[in-house]
Amino acid sequence: MSPTWRRGTPTAAEAVHPSFNPLNTWAAKEEGHLEGRPVRESASEYSEIALPNDSNVFGYLLGGRVMHLVDLAAALAAMRHARCPVVTASVDYMNFLEPVHIGNLVILKSSVNRVFRTSMEIGVKVFVEDLMTGERKHTSSAYLTFVTIGPEGNRIAVPPAIPETEDEKRRYEEAGRRRTYRLELRNRAKR
Repeated sequence: MSPTWRRGTPTAAEAVHPSFNPLNTWAAKEEGHLEGRPVRESASEYSEIALPNDSNVFGYLLGGRVMHLVDLAAALAAMRHARCPVVTASVDYMNFLEPVHIGNLVILKSSVNRVFRTSMEIGVKVFVEDLMTGERKHTSSAYLTFVTIGPEGNRIAVPPAIPETEDEKRRYEEAGRRRTYRLELRNRAKR
């Protein structure tokens, strides 16, 4: 299937969704019409049962598998907000508060904390639910930065995120402080 907007090999976005047409997606962005979107519109939830093939020798879900799920959950919120392809640019840190036992349900909740022109910070909280008792615990959290990618492979502007609730406003302000810190670290690493 040859795209109508250009000739050649389909992009990854076209391979996933053949009717994808970046000219429609990015036209408003290129013209500078970036209407903000409420955080609630892109908030996402992803869940999966912890299976034995992803366990360590202690019978817990591998930390690397949790990190993979966090990246997927964050990408969901980022793409729902930007409505175009995104890539993971960084992960600030990740902490593990509780182990995830095999057979438990892993629930990941993600949302856009703040947008910075071509990048956005996504917050992800991971919960584990014991399916036999219904007990739910917060197991880990992470902050990831995603960048939107245009049809030529370049960064493109992201619509602003509009925080509405007190919690969203708090996360918005905190994301600004984290970004300042991230940029300082990046500048130090370049020296």
